[in-house]
Amino acid sequence: MTDSAVAVICVLLLLWAVLSRVLTRHDVTGPLLFVLAGYLLANPEWGVLAVDVDTSIVHILAELTLGLVLFTDASRVDVGRLRRAIRLPARLLLVGLPLTIALGTLGAEVIFGEFGWGLALFVGAALAPTDAALSVQVIDDDRIPRRLRLSLNVESGLNDGIATPVVTLAIALGATALGVGGAEGITLGQAGIELAVGVATGAVVGGIAAWAINVSALRDLSSPKTRQIAALATAVGVFALAVTIDGNGFIAAFVAGMTFGHVLDRDRAESSADPSTQELGRRRNEDSTVLEVLPELGGELLALVVWFLFGAILMPLAFHVVEAGDLALMAGYAMLSLTMFRMIPVAVSLWGSGLPTRDVLIVGWFGPRGLASVVFALLGVEQLGTDGGAGPAVAAIAVTVLASVVLHGATAGPVARRYPHDGGADASDAGHVRLRPSGVHRWRR
Repeated sequence: MTDSAVAVICVLLLLWAVLSRVLTRHDVTGPLLFVLAGYLLANPEWGVLAVDVDTSIVHILAELTLGLVLFTDASRVDVGRLRRAIRLPARLLLVGLPLTIALGTLGAEVIFGEFGWGLALFVGAALAPTDAALSVQVIDDDRIPRRLRLSLNVESGLNDGIATPVVTLAIALGATALGVGGAEGITLGQAGIELAVGVATGAVVGGIAAWAINVSALRDLSSPKTRQIAALATAVGVFALAVTIDGNGFIAAFVAGMTFGHVLDRDRAESSADPSTQELGRRRNEDSTVLEVLPELGGELLALVVWFLFGAILMPLAFHVVEAGDLALMAGYAMLSLTMFRMIPVAVSLWGSGLPTRDVLIVGWFGPRGLASVVFALLGVEQLGTDGGAGPAVAAIAVTVLASVVLHGATAGPVARRYPHDGGADASDAGHVRLRPSGVHRWRR
């Protein structure tokens, strides 16, 4: 990106920060605003800013952003309480996610025809992970039962990493079919090893980092402000380390966040925090801590930048690749992906769980596609190019994500406000942890 592009993005961040509360009241979300700004300002046809999709920093930035968001989300999960509430997230991940990938793949092959099973799997797997940040008003609203909010947040934190090996395998299959070089093949065994390495790396690094902060606070070797830097370094470093040793960086980041939050002695680590800093943590979120402020803000900032890049890079690419006659197919697939391809697997996975139909529908609808799908689409562009079927495949992902940003952003607030509150929805879930996803605004409070 040029200096002028960085300057414009900073101005947009400033405007969003000072106007986010009033914009949110009208269901204008940060992702929607930055996607629109990126498309209008950096469009290669008429835009005044230059953004190069082939620049490696774009891909690194997108991946690190997702890793940072996953770490911050997971650091708030109370592992002990999660064990008692794991039933619904486990159903969604072990049953719902594979079914979503299967339906998305089958739908892509049937609707588009010329993709082939490799590219169809790429589309289905890339659009399977969800992004809780796009439905924050649901996850953040006390009128929605905590078991639903916890399930949506944990699902969105883990399904990115679980889908990554499948996406990698699909890219390799697609590259073979298209005769494209540069994409390394991967077997199911290798995919399993990547997941295992990611889990081990995350658990070890997260635990050691939290232990080091505990010791540092106990012996007064650091200040709360420098311990915030330690938390940020842990979030970024564990992702980079896992990728370096051929592990799954997304899984590593999420597991590291959970381990970090479980091992960390928060009271001791924040015992000498400045009153003003403690007040900042309380105002941002009653469950936030001082150590989470810096990683959380970093995730929010970078996520909005990635949404700008999505509008600047992938949206023009999608509209350029898609011919007028194929736009209806793209739009049709996007709607199926956001509805039937998500809701049917959710209904099947939650069958017999005891949830009322209303709650099953909420979980089924609020499976927005976000950062993970954008990252996977960028990987597809990098390794497959945009010629042949790869271009329409990336376009299908981009159109679906755009539809999700608009529809889920517009419906999250109304659904949360209209949820029938019986006064005891949260009381029945008192043992569950409250969660607020990263990568979204907090200034409205």
